[in-house]
Formats: sequence, structure tokens, C-alpha cells
Amino acid sequence: MLSSLPKVDWLLGDRGYDADWFRDALKDRGIRACIPGRNQRKTPVKYDKRRYKRRNRIEIMFGRLKDWRRVATRYDRCPKVFLSDIMLAAVVICWL
Repeated sequence: MLSSLPKVDWLLGDRGYDADWFRDALKDRGIRACIPGRNQRKTPVKYDKRRYKRRNRIEIMFGRLKDWRRVATRYDRCPKVFLSDIMLAAVVICWL
């Protein structure tokens, strides 16, 4: 799955993605990880706390999209129709 990642500068993730092999793989691809370390780590991992706090906006957006039953259950199997459902939901959410 790492090979399918788009070309980005940062990857924001929660503590569940904290693994040395994952961090090394991201570093090899030129992606900086903004992932806090797990509590069991003996040496703390440095990460950008301000950038990590902004991850909340993305989670809120996905939560609002999941309020739309058609999007949450992936009612449409055609990718184009599913994307159009997401776009329609996003427009209505921004409008309200």
C-alpha cells in the first residue's frame, strides 16, 4: 500500500500508525511523518504538535460526510457516481 501513496510532504496519523518500519518507509519516499509516539516507547518521538492538532478538521469532515447514508454505506458501486455523491454532500455541508 505504501507504493500507492500520492506525492505529499506530510502524513498525519494517530498513535496507531507509530511503527519504526512505517516511519522508515515514509522517510525513504520523502514523506515526513507527523505521528505521535505510543505510550510504550522508551524514547519519545518528535512530531509537529500544531500540525497534528489540525488533523481534527479532517476527521470532522469525514464524520459529516458519514451522516449522509448514501455515502456512509457506499450505496453506489460506480466510482464516478460515488465521487459525485461525495461532491454533492460536501457542497450541501458547506452551504448549510
